[in-house]
Amino acid sequence: MIPKSFIQDLLNRVDIVDVIERFVPLKKAGSNYVACCPFHNEKSPSFTVSQSKQFYHCFGCGVHGTAVGFVMEHLGLSFVEAIEDLAHSVSMEVPHERTAVGESIPKVAPDLYEVMQLATRYYRDQLKLSARAIDYLKNRGLSGEIAAKFAIGFAPDGWQNLASAFPDYQSAALEVTGLVINGEGDKRYDRFRDRIMFPIINVRAQVIGFGGRVLDKGEPKYLNSPETPLFAKGHELYGLYQAQKSIRATGRVLVVEGYMDVVALAQHGVDYAVATLGTATTPYHIQKLLRLAEQIVFCFDGDKAGQKAAWRALENALPHLQDGKLLSFLFLPSEHDPDSFIREFGKVTFEQQVMDAMPLSGYLLRELTTDLDLKSQEGRNQLLHRAKPLLSVIVSPVTSLLLRKEVAALAGVSQAELEALYEIKPIAVSLRTPLKKVARTPFPVQRLLLQCLIAQPELGAQMPVDWHGEGDDAEAIVAVMSLLQEADFKISSPALMQRFEGTSYARVLAQAEAQMLTWGESFDVAAEFAGLIGKLDEGQIKQQLQPLQLKAAQGGLSGMSDQERDQYRRLCNTKPLQRLEKS
Repeated sequence: MIPKSFIQDLLNRVDIVDVIERFVPLKKAGSNYVACCPFHNEKSPSFTVSQSKQFYHCFGCGVHGTAVGFVMEHLGLSFVEAIEDLAHSVSMEVPHERTAVGESIPKVAPDLYEVMQLATRYYRDQLKLSARAIDYLKNRGLSGEIAAKFAIGFAPDGWQNLASAFPDYQSAALEVTGLVINGEGDKRYDRFRDRIMFPIINVRAQVIGFGGRVLDKGEPKYLNSPETPLFAKGHELYGLYQAQKSIRATGRVLVVEGYMDVVALAQHGVDYAVATLGTATTPYHIQKLLRLAEQIVFCFDGDKAGQKAAWRALENALPHLQDGKLLSFLFLPSEHDPDSFIREFGKVTFEQQVMDAMPLSGYLLRELTTDLDLKSQEGRNQLLHRAKPLLSVIVSPVTSLLLRKEVAALAGVSQAELEALYEIKPIAVSLRTPLKKVARTPFPVQRLLLQCLIAQPELGAQMPVDWHGEGDDAEAIVAVMSLLQEADFKISSPALMQRFEGTSYARVLAQAEAQMLTWGESFDVAAEFAGLIGKLDEGQIKQQLQPLQLKAAQGGLSGMSDQERDQYRRLCNTKPLQRLEKS
């Protein structure tokens, strides 16, 4: 777990303009910077970056966030990975708080990445020297350009070839990275021998593992690096580094099963494909890809193994479905994989297959109803039994609602009956609540008050302790004040916004912050805040004074208690009231 104090220090150190310009060219526009949005296609720039306020906002698609949020969204990283990426860019080392059992999360030594990079260069050099390996790649239809793009290499036959690349072949780093295997006694030998080498590169352009394919017949056909401090198979995807720009441009990612599928598709111009690394599609894969693309197409062989892999992908995807994002399944003829299909039929035919892929809902319902007689009570009973564990984990409201309706109709029951049978919360209730909340009318004074707190969080120390209001802005102000009090009012604006990312207040805070882009250079936040506090004081005094004035008008001061008289005189002599009377 990363300490909150470090995240604040990091956000204070990085400049969001520098971070975004690593990926997107920005142009100065007044006090801000603009660009065409990297998250959706547009011709005129609506993506705005505020250097003074350290956030970005797109007026076209609504994306909004801090430097951390941009790195997460643009590179498809997790929160921790994004923090590590930003920390590396400003030469900060990420500390980790101890876990519940008292053990800290292991850190990756920088020299491990250097070891992997050196091994990559060695394998690439060996490819140039092996006519046999070059002929193999040519026979598979690969050009030198594509081989270079994916940094493909060759591990020659032999037990200790890496000894010529590493002066210290006994270095522990070679074993830690999985490049060598320690046998009996002191015997050590290369893990990869006589194989085409596919470097696995993370989105930060670092080599973290390898996949090796035999040239001739042999087992295993593919050999992957073991789990290491750099490489976790269930988290990484082959080809994502090379494909991410195309994924952004097309809004689509194609998930295939093998390294050669990715490379062969890229050779034919389909450069938005990635592959799982000898494991099933995991929830982590799904979450990473949904951050990058609007559509995920799973492309599997039509055989039993492919059908099984597709179903596993569907099961792992259901809890992470997002309304508006499309997941589809493409099953090629049993005699083909993506590599052989595109070589035989070409890019146009292959991409038409991708466009015609079966939507997740169609695939799910097809599999649920296979071999069932829905005209019989037993068949409908079996359908409800099969569907329960799948429908129960879907949290995206629209997708869940539509699938419940379809399954209920097929089973001959109502949606309400299905929900009662599954003991799950009715969708209609969960949809009604946010709609009512969004419909509330904003209070301009409260919105400006919220914006001042975002811009200069230290001003929160001046807020009346008994302040209260109505609506979404008021609820956000209360939440912000709670956080500020916890932090003793010592938190930066970007750190404050980052703390609320993913919460129920994120939408209101993002809207309020985006509106701050209209503030001119001369906008005085502290003075504006002081004026708002004065108005709040005046409003509270009027509210407290009104019933006392009514008593005074009816029976004079003698009709009041001693406490009421003292309060009446004190309120009448306050400066805010005197200002009110003059106005």
